Amino acid sequence: MLKNNILEYKGYHTKVEFDSEALILRGKIEGINDLVDFECDNIKDVEKEFHEAVDDYLEFCKEVGKTPDKEYKGTFNVRISPELHKKLATVAMKNGDTLNASVEKAIQQYV
Repeated sequence: MLKNNILEYKGYHTKVEFDSEALILRGKIEGINDLVDFECDNIKDVEKEFHEAVDDYLEFCKEVGKTPDKEYKGTFNVRISPELHKKLATVAMKNGDTLNASVEKAIQQYV
């Protein structure tokens, strides 16, 4: 189901975008290291094309003996100013938290 340009299938997600020059709809599986994309020129086919891209990816991984990437492993790098880094580390220390725990709490409040 297409909701706000986002599709989900078998635990994978894509954001569908419109290319106004080529007059096509495009997407790629988000949150994995492998590049898996699709395109079509009819909105009625976009969900089918996404499903086929996911299924093809999973079948390819099976054929070559590769474990398919999972979306969002929970690890990412964030670059912030040294001043903010120091403030965060100080707050974490005062609260008895790790830097990672403090960042996770902040993100939970944000989202």
